[in-house]
Order: sequence, then structure tokens, then C-alpha cells
Amino acid sequence: MYNIELHIKPFDWLYILLTGVLFATLLSSLGYTLLEQSWVQGAFFGAILGFCITLFSLIFITFMNKTILPKIAKLFWLPLAIFTSFLSGFLGTLLSTFLSHSLNIDLISLFNTETMKIAIAIGVLTYIVGALLYRFVKMRNAKEMVDQHYVQSRLRSLETQLNPHFLFNALNSIAELIHQDPDKAETAILKVSTFLRNTMDEKARIPLKDEIRNVRDYVELENIRFSGLVHLQVVEPMPHIEVPKFSIQLLVENAIKHGMIAKKALHISFSYDEKQNTITVQNDGKTMQSTTFGTGLTNLAQRLELLCKGSIEVTNKEEPTFTLYLGDCHENTHR
Repeated sequence: MYNIELHIKPFDWLYILLTGVLFATLLSSLGYTLLEQSWVQGAFFGAILGFCITLFSLIFITFMNKTILPKIAKLFWLPLAIFTSFLSGFLGTLLSTFLSHSLNIDLISLFNTETMKIAIAIGVLTYIVGALLYRFVKMRNAKEMVDQHYVQSRLRSLETQLNPHFLFNALNSIAELIHQDPDKAETAILKVSTFLRNTMDEKARIPLKDEIRNVRDYVELENIRFSGLVHLQVVEPMPHIEVPKFSIQLLVENAIKHGMIAKKALHISFSYDEKQNTITVQNDGKTMQSTTFGTGLTNLAQRLELLCKGSIEVTNKEEPTFTLYLGDCHENTHR
């Protein structure tokens, strides 16, 4: 189970390493300068000291978080954390002193005569600094978890609007067919059942190929009512990416709802631009009179923002064209 108190990202360690080395370098340089010794020698020693302490911290904390702390009561976490933080500073000081001697770096005389006492003092200081960094990491992780729960909650709320929205339109179509052609109405009901079964995946994002399959099923369903006048063209090949569920289907549905001209075929084209990471859906139906989004498209815009930091906009009113900017979807990697 995910535990915000034990989760330290690689970037956190890089931040800790840079902070530790910089802090130790500046502090050591200042100390050498006050004692009228070479600040350059002090900088070298400080950099080695900061690196060694961070190295031991990385080893001890990673080992504890993965193998020890999850198996023991939280009552023992704090004493163990204090001990390992102190040990990181203590051993880091001893190792850096040894390395400095090996590299002929001049040390303050106290490091030669009182090595153990200084190592103990730096070990205590390491615990204090480590406690502050721990607080920072824990607070950051807690905020990320809250944000993640909010996004998931918001997505579930948005997704509950999708099926009712689709069913409302589908049932209206079937209601018209019942009076015009009962056999087609029965076929339409079966198609609706099949379509809903295919779209019951609980994932917020689905592979693009699955979304296209759902769109084809939807167009087939609508063609029962429009006697095959709706034509879908998909520009191949399609990349192996994920898109928000119902994203293309909503645009196709919108095109049919607002673009159909009586007794005239409607052509809907769908393409993907790899360089721009965009999806374009265009139709040759009625010219758009307004670019204001209704319930379905507003829903899609919000899900794009939450899932991909993406957006949707109308890029042509004369030949109704919608462009989906997929943004920074980490799952959108080409294979």
C-alpha cells in the first residue's frame, strides 16, 4: 500500500544531494576562511562531506523504507529514523575525513585530533536537517495525494454524465424509429446494448484503437436511423496512444446531431498529427453558428484538462472542425 511517509522520489534525492553538497561546501569554506585557512581547501572538503553524508542517507533510508519500516510498528519508526540519520552524518564525516587525507586536502586541526567528537556533532546536525527535509517530503506527498484524490473524484463525477448523455440521445432516436420502422428500432436497441457493453471499461483513458472501435459501433447504430448516410473516414495508421474515453465518440455524436442535412450524406474524417500531438475531427455538414460548448463537449474539455493537461477548440466553423490537444499525457508514448 502507498505510504506518503515512506515514498521518496529520485528527484527528491537529487534535490537533497545538491542541497547537502552546496550547504556543506559554503559552511566549510566559511569555517576555513574564519580560521585563516584556504577557503578552496574548505570548499573541497565540504563538497566531499556533503556527498558522503547524502550517500549514506540514501543507502540507509532506502533500505529501511523498503525492508524494515513497512514490517514494524510505527512506534519504532522515529527512534530508528533518528539513529540512521545520525549514523549517516557520523559515518559520512569519517569517510570524508579519510578521503580528504587520501586526496591531500588540508583539514582543520580539530579533524585530526577530535575526529570522533566532530563526527558525533555532525551526526546530530544531520538528524536535524534530515528531520526538516522529511517534513517537506511528507507535506509534498500529502498534497499530491489530496490532488490525486480530487482529480479521481472529479473524473468519476464527469464520467457519470457520459452514459446518461449518450442514452438520452440514443433513446430519442429509437423512439422515432418505433413509429417509422419497428424492426430497425429493435436492431437499434441491440446495438445500444452492444455499444454500452464495449464501453463499460472503468479506465478514464483507453487505447485509441478501442475508442475508434467504439466510434465505428456508434456510427453503425446511428446509420440505422439515417439509412447509411453517415460515413466515417479514419486516416491510418493510428498511433499506440491513449485518449480520454468517449473523446472521439462525443465529437462524432456532435457532428451527427448538428451537421446532418436532410437526405444528404454526412462525411466525418478523423486524423492524428504526431508532431502537434493533436487529433482532428472534421465533417462536411452544416456550418457552425456558435462555438459555445454544450454539456458533452464541456465535459470532454474538463476531462482533457484533468487527464492530459490538454484542451479542445473549434479550428474551422465553415467546415466544422474540432481539434483535441492531447497535452502532456505520460501514457502517450509511441510504440
